[in-house]
Amino acid sequence: MRPPYLLRRYAFAWAFLGVFVAAQIGYALLSPQAQGTVTTWASTSVANLETDPVGCLIFSAVIAGGTAWAWPAIIAAALFPAVRVAGNRRTILVCVAGHVVGTLVSEGIVAYRVHAGALPESARHLVDVGPSYIVVAALVLTLLHGWRSGPLLAVRGVAALDLALLIFPGDIFSGLSTLVVSAIGHVVAMTTAGLAEVVSEGVAHANADQVGDRSGSDAEQKLAEGAAPERPLG
Repeated sequence: MRPPYLLRRYAFAWAFLGVFVAAQIGYALLSPQAQGTVTTWASTSVANLETDPVGCLIFSAVIAGGTAWAWPAIIAAALFPAVRVAGNRRTILVCVAGHVVGTLVSEGIVAYRVHAGALPESARHLVDVGPSYIVVAALVLTLLHGWRSGPLLAVRGVAALDLALLIFPGDIFSGLSTLVVSAIGHVVAMTTAGLAEVVSEGVAHANADQVGDRSGSDAEQKLAEGAAPERPLG
């Protein structure tokens, strides 16, 4: 395969990975104080979602705290398989939906708990950054999309391994019982991706059945009218 084809075929995976790496390089060149300012500004906290929801939803996905060095490999193992099985457009839609819904639900719970007095006012400014909601949504898409396709089992194996690493060493569900923001966000992002894929597959199968029924009805109508059914050439 030629490089131009690979760039087009996996455009979303290359684009997101490139932007993430560039953002991390720029972030690493900042002073610790500036890094803290950028992280606070990009965080999808309740306060930021109220004042600049679009900006923080975009930039929070390309700023990672902690072990940022591991994220490029994790992102690649999630997005390239997803694009391979589902294409760029569907991968973008599912990943964006997982990121947005996962963020809004998890932070919405925080806002409600602050309003109810279960959390202090400072919880409205919790730091929540990283590409993990996009990653887990892409992994679910890979595992569910056309799962009966045998030739793509190796691709799904990569996604399954990536997800296992996130769940066990990464501990992405840690604190779920105590309503920790990231744990809730991961569950919601994965659920959103799963529901989106199930609905898409159902619509695709329904459309295919309708096409089949329509073709069959046309043939029956021709027979009823005394016309010979069309035969393939050759």
